[in-house]
Amino acid sequence: MAASLPADLPPRLASPAPRELSVAEGALDLLSIPAALVDCAHGALAFVATNHAFRAAGLGSGADRSMLVERLGERLLAFCRGGGGREEFAWAAGDRVDARHYRVTVARVHAGGTGRCLVSLIDQTCELRAEDSLRREMATDSLTGLPNRAGFGDRLDAMPQSSLARHAVMIVDLERFSRINACLGGMTGDELLISVARRLRGALRAGDVLARTGGDEFGILMAVEDAADPDHLAKRLRGALAHPFRLSDYEIRVSCAIGIALGAGCADDPDELIRNAQFAAKRGKTSGHTEAHRTDAFDAVREQFGIETALRRAIEQGQLRLTFQPICDLATGRIHAFESLARWTDEKGREHAPASFIAVAEESGLIVPLGRWALAEAARTLAGWDARSREDGGGGGDCGVRMAVNVSAIQFQRDSIAPAVEKALQDNGLAGDRLTLELTESALIADPDRIGRTLEHLRTLGTRLAMDDFGTGYSNLAYLQKLPIGTLKIDRSFVTGMLADPDKVAIVRAVLSLAQALGMSTVAEGVETIELGRTLAAMGCTYGQGYAYARPLEADEAYALVVARNGQFATAGLMAGL
Repeated sequence: MAASLPADLPPRLASPAPRELSVAEGALDLLSIPAALVDCAHGALAFVATNHAFRAAGLGSGADRSMLVERLGERLLAFCRGGGGREEFAWAAGDRVDARHYRVTVARVHAGGTGRCLVSLIDQTCELRAEDSLRREMATDSLTGLPNRAGFGDRLDAMPQSSLARHAVMIVDLERFSRINACLGGMTGDELLISVARRLRGALRAGDVLARTGGDEFGILMAVEDAADPDHLAKRLRGALAHPFRLSDYEIRVSCAIGIALGAGCADDPDELIRNAQFAAKRGKTSGHTEAHRTDAFDAVREQFGIETALRRAIEQGQLRLTFQPICDLATGRIHAFESLARWTDEKGREHAPASFIAVAEESGLIVPLGRWALAEAARTLAGWDARSREDGGGGGDCGVRMAVNVSAIQFQRDSIAPAVEKALQDNGLAGDRLTLELTESALIADPDRIGRTLEHLRTLGTRLAMDDFGTGYSNLAYLQKLPIGTLKIDRSFVTGMLADPDKVAIVRAVLSLAQALGMSTVAEGVETIELGRTLAAMGCTYGQGYAYARPLEADEAYALVVARNGQFATAGLMAGL
């Protein structure tokens, strides 16, 4: 910019001559941005010349009437006294509401010493306002006008740690919203969200911040003056949503899960504070109560993720094994079948209880490869027993027992069970009736039509079906009538301690009567004494399973038990024939 000035312009001019002023202003008017030539040689600022854009911007035509000199005079004098040739900085001119934002450039006209400098300004007001508007738009939920997840996080980030430690974040997660949205349409769903936001805002105190942090999730930042404040607010929020919402021709009741996380626990990480509240709200969906964040809950989840990682590796590397618990004929004591049970010993030699890793497998989806492995391994083991039986006896028969395999409800829903069973039978040369699949009631209620087709396919293979843990779940008796289920397994919770509890006796007797009426066999789980087994046999129960007969055994031990126990009956039968 300095290069555009006339070369004959005097270096110092406290009161420029009219001709010089005219020439300088003519040169500055070539610039489209506000510019002024400033003299500071005598310790005071004076305008040598200003261009039209400078004067039109309201920056003044003389130093004594200029906002520029009033606000930036000391900085310009310091620049002139210094040795620098150029400086740039931002400047907001005017009050906060109507301020004009400039990028100011100060350049020395003649190098060295004090003298004159050229001040030019680029108006960035429109750009900054557009940027602020875009930032606000990006941080605002367009539907409700509330801060969105990013805006809510910005509010927390802007708070000092000492202040955030005295606040709490509350997450309100609406239930059934996806169903309402799918059934009544997106516009109705949007109307519901707007109405919910209005009611939640009405339940808040002055100073509390409401945000929409997800599709059907709202976040609240609240000051905590008393330990009971979050609980009181949660009650007000539930009360605000208790009245039905009028949507089109429907009255919809909306419930919610609420999670709370206190800032004192993680004031140095606002994002973690939000995650903690979301995690607590997730637990609230299960419990039905307002849940506060607990560190031990996170520890449990981390432990589950650790189990999931190790279990995935164990399945890939073949670290799991099956054990086998006998199912005995209560009338004779003969082993009728074995139930295969998964066992896992990890790389460090730690034994994991099935209840711990089966639940993780179902949640993570690992139950599908785990279930397929268990099915194939059980069939392979049974075929191996058959081969050993033929070698030992020199005949062409089998070992005389069946194999029962548990099928998880998640596996039944996600996997193609019938083709997997057919492959396991073909690979091991087994007849379909040698295999029994044990299903829980929860596996039968998710998609009855599809499950009915799958069970019919299994029936054509000859595979037997048993309903496990009967009486502890949904217990829809229509399934027993329509589906090809041949065996009911009475849950151990009814069998254990039955002799001392008349109510349990009544339940077991009712199940046995039902099974007899439907032509089904029965298996009582948890038979721990011979006396209990005899009582069940007298009541009409077909088979028993429990520690009274044997604990879960390794494959070789299970085969040896079959040879020892069932061989006795074979010998007794032979002697009787003689």
